[in-house]
Amino acid sequence: MSSAGLRRLLSAGGSQLSSNLLSVRIRSLSLATTMEQRVVTLESVNPNVIKMEYAVRGPLVIRATAIEKELEAGVSKPFKTVTKANIGDAHAMGQKPITFLRQVVSLCLMPSLMDDPFIPSDAKERARAILNGCKGGSLGSYSDSPGIEIIRHHVAEYIERRDGFPSNWENIILCAGASEGIRGIMKMMIKHENGIKPGVMIPIPQYPLYSATIAEYDLHQIGYYLNESTNWGLDISELERAYNEAKEVSYPKVLVVINPGNPTGNVLSKENIKGIIKFAYEKKLFLFADEVYQDNVYAKGCKFHSFKKLIMEMGAPYNKMELASFMSCSKGYMGECGLRGGYAELINVDPQVKALYLKSISAKLCPTTLGQAVMECVVNPPQEEEPSYNQFMEEKHAVLSSLAKRAEMVVETFNSVPGMSCNIVQGAMYAFPQIMLPKKAVEAAKAAGQAPDVFYAFQLLENTGICIIPGSGFGQQPGTYHFRTTILPQPEMLKTMLEKFREFHTNFIKLYE
Repeated sequence: MSSAGLRRLLSAGGSQLSSNLLSVRIRSLSLATTMEQRVVTLESVNPNVIKMEYAVRGPLVIRATAIEKELEAGVSKPFKTVTKANIGDAHAMGQKPITFLRQVVSLCLMPSLMDDPFIPSDAKERARAILNGCKGGSLGSYSDSPGIEIIRHHVAEYIERRDGFPSNWENIILCAGASEGIRGIMKMMIKHENGIKPGVMIPIPQYPLYSATIAEYDLHQIGYYLNESTNWGLDISELERAYNEAKEVSYPKVLVVINPGNPTGNVLSKENIKGIIKFAYEKKLFLFADEVYQDNVYAKGCKFHSFKKLIMEMGAPYNKMELASFMSCSKGYMGECGLRGGYAELINVDPQVKALYLKSISAKLCPTTLGQAVMECVVNPPQEEEPSYNQFMEEKHAVLSSLAKRAEMVVETFNSVPGMSCNIVQGAMYAFPQIMLPKKAVEAAKAAGQAPDVFYAFQLLENTGICIIPGSGFGQQPGTYHFRTTILPQPEMLKTMLEKFREFHTNFIKLYE
């Protein structure tokens, strides 16, 4: 019976139903009708969205958040707090903001602070330059779609100082974090040719942004394995293998390199990068250089080398290759993840294609101006003769030196635990240890309907409150099991976390031996 029919029956006095029961029935019928009328259902939704996965914010993190709420509600657990080591969120793990960055952003948001005598003059100078570049002199106005022009000029100058080669400010695109820049440029690659998908070569293990975006855009993922036995080195022969296999089913178009590596923490050598450049040139691949961790290099003998610099150093014909390189304010010493600032530099891109890309990003109007203001501070920091310089350098050095010590602490601990091994964390903010799981643990995982490393990660979370991400979320060699953890918890918190980890792993192995 319809809801209207039930109402007529009640008004005619022919029903003994209570008004409450009638209301429930009407709501139930209305809900059923609404569900029947829904345009988008699980059956009709974009299948690429179903296919995409983003492990660093997946089921484990959802469960970790639920456990936090349970603890707040007084539920008894074998631990008092949840440690979210699943994502590179520095400030969430206790890192303090860099004073100069926050002063400039605060001045941009509240220009009346220009009268505050306790805020240094160089911070005020940066803020005035940013506001002068904003329409109406306000950070609340839209910027140009590629970003505030003066900041784009300063990004180009920063790249010139870093690499020693010219950079054109018109090739700089400011974006809401490097992720938006990567997704926006990758979107330009979507064109199936005779039903064949474009292929995107990504490292395995990889940052799940890439696999998720490839799935969402209906591109073909081409995984090339990093070599764990050489501290996650990138072998050109492996690039050849992956390329040759993929070209049978796709049209390889893009080569993605993450340097320093996420989740692996490796740093590529100059010669290795040159070999990658030669490979990309020979195969006619568009290079994506994910360089957001360029400030995070810790190991002795390691140094960051940008792809842009080496392409230019190598000269013709390589200096005519298409390259997109990416930087962010979320990592490095800044850790300003939530403010969403970043840039992409595009070189040697077809001018007509570049015009189309600019048209594409114009639909988003502009990246957040807050993030743009932070990027101004990153690329135009205090200089030696300026009043903020000493404090800025002290804070920057303190963050990076502490991260270097924590990187050593993580590696030493994991390598001291039987059944675990961990390569040197040369850079970035993560370790990617391998765990040797007993056969019974693998069988228990299968019985639970989970991958073995997922089973391990859930057991770790439920018993210790530590949230890490299983290696299967990043990709790994078949038959091996890993996890990614950040090195971001502050030293005392990290020490406690590692001791809990040691105890858990030892007990886990004993339980399933």
